[in-house]
Amino acid sequence: MRVISGSLGGRRFYPDKLTHTRPTTDFAKTALFNILNNHFDFQEISFLDLFSGTGSISFEFASRSCRRIVSVDKDESCNLFIRKMNKEWKIESIEVIRSDVFRYIESQREQFDVIFAGPPYALENIGDIPSKVLELNILRDDGWFILETNQHYDFKELPGFFRRTNYGQTNFHFFKKLTHPTS
Repeated sequence: MRVISGSLGGRRFYPDKLTHTRPTTDFAKTALFNILNNHFDFQEISFLDLFSGTGSISFEFASRSCRRIVSVDKDESCNLFIRKMNKEWKIESIEVIRSDVFRYIESQREQFDVIFAGPPYALENIGDIPSKVLELNILRDDGWFILETNQHYDFKELPGFFRRTNYGQTNFHFFKKLTHPTS
């Protein structure tokens, strides 16, 4: 695996012991960041990486000088790997948190500009993630929530949905924060 672009661009990392993870492919990451590059100034935003696994997406944000990155995964081996890479690459912007993602977001009060969730494709309650993220007020007003799934999921009927892209078996579903008109 490698970091696609930015200050860490081209660096390779080898999460060999994390065989239970499903990292986002380089092809899909490149496409995703081509979209994000057109909408966000990475140096000005905060990022929340849910189901962070190998940290691949967090590393991409760090490489682009994102000021605040929170990486959440319940698997301690994943967290240890991200911490190891933070130390090796001298990354200071990634905060690694060991927690169940659903418990974490329900207790969270901080808001983020971009939230990414790359859950296991077989996760039973994957369909609950968009509504939970959007209802819990952890996404800033102009922020985006991006959910990575396989091709078997469709969220276009959900409030806040605005885009779906697919790259091979990888699908990204994009959501914006729900705004409620004042009475």
